[in-house]
Amino acid sequence: MPSNPEETLLQGSELLKPLFTKHGFVFVPLDKGKSSGGPFASAGFVRGDRRFEFHFRFSLGMVTYHLGAESISHQEYMCSVLGKPNLSRYPGFSDDPLNAFRNLRDDVENNCIEFLEGTSDAFLRRIEDASMRWARIPKLPG
Repeated sequence: MPSNPEETLLQGSELLKPLFTKHGFVFVPLDKGKSSGGPFASAGFVRGDRRFEFHFRFSLGMVTYHLGAESISHQEYMCSVLGKPNLSRYPGFSDDPLNAFRNLRDDVENNCIEFLEGTSDAFLRRIEDASMRWARIPKLPG
């Protein structure tokens, strides 16, 4: 089992890589280091103005889809595609941190066609739909 965030992120990236490279994306390491919350690492897959970004600290955390200046979280994207929140496979629950990458890969492969191979307009419509749906979901007071 990997012993640090960068190592885990790189191993998890290998689980995602076949799916993204099949659609013309290339892997890009983004950042690593230590912060007040502990060591972290981030990376992404990029194709033109599309970027899939993910972060790892103690587990796979923030996952974001970007199209130019527009972006959407994985949670928002899945809510839009699946119709309501918390139906996606990621994050899942496991003692193996690499299972989160497997769950994420399954979500992307089965639900993110607009991002992987759709037109920019189709993905922008998905972002708009997700934003509207997400805004209607009751949130706990902060």
